[in-house]
Amino acid sequence: MSTLRGTASGLPEWDRCAVMGVVNVTPDSFSDGGRWFNTTAAVKRGLELVTEGADLVDVGGESTRPGASRVDEDEELRRVVPVVRGLAAEGVTVSVDTMRASVAEHAVGAGAVLVNDVSGGLADPRMVPAVAAAGVPFVVMHWRGFSQDMNSRAVYADVVREVVAELRERIDAVVAGGIAPESLVIDPGLGFAKQAEHDLALVAHLRELRALGRPVLVAASRKRFLGHVLAKEGAPPPARERDAATAAVSAIAAHEGAWAVRVHEVRATADAVRVARAVEAAR
Repeated sequence: MSTLRGTASGLPEWDRCAVMGVVNVTPDSFSDGGRWFNTTAAVKRGLELVTEGADLVDVGGESTRPGASRVDEDEELRRVVPVVRGLAAEGVTVSVDTMRASVAEHAVGAGAVLVNDVSGGLADPRMVPAVAAAGVPFVVMHWRGFSQDMNSRAVYADVVREVVAELRERIDAVVAGGIAPESLVIDPGLGFAKQAEHDLALVAHLRELRALGRPVLVAASRKRFLGHVLAKEGAPPPARERDAATAAVSAIAAHEGAWAVRVHEVRATADAVRVARAVEAAR
């Protein structure tokens, strides 16, 4: 059993690492594209995730897999807003996964309580002022560019130092733009302009990210670096066969003090973060 605590910043907090379940209302997600590509199915999926142990549900209408093309604004709104509204009406704590200010605004109006922007406010110059005006928490992810060419940007001399420095720069920018610092969450952006060795290094050094002074969201679910770790004879398993590995990262993240982990399949990760909490309590 978890306990949800409200904060002055509006950022939901639990008495352990939270589990953010993913609902992709897209036909082309790398992990589950097309499975929840209508409002009824997506709302049902979100409710299933809560039953399985999700503390909040992240709804997105645009794939950010490597090489993905952007959808237009009207289509993203059509996909996302009814799902947010449907889940919020059922009492679910909902976040919206979007790089567009207009989608964020409409989703908050429909009941979303947090904006999760993989670009950290860089993709849409209206995002930061929109979130500041809405007064909701904001996830700032480390981002170096859109999906079409992000792999070419995965060049680092020291990935931990550079990601921390670039996140610090974005924190300063969004705070200057009017978002309260206490309402910010940071995300190292695993898989975004990162190779497998970069992702592993960031997971290994989550304490350096926490030293930025903000809650950390870890989104490792089913990503390529897990496929790399699990590969047999050079062939990675399909995305849907990486859930046990995802739960392992979730346990590590919870042990290192992450605020939340974002996952496609909830049950194993919900167990993992609860065991991590019990072990910490036993100390």
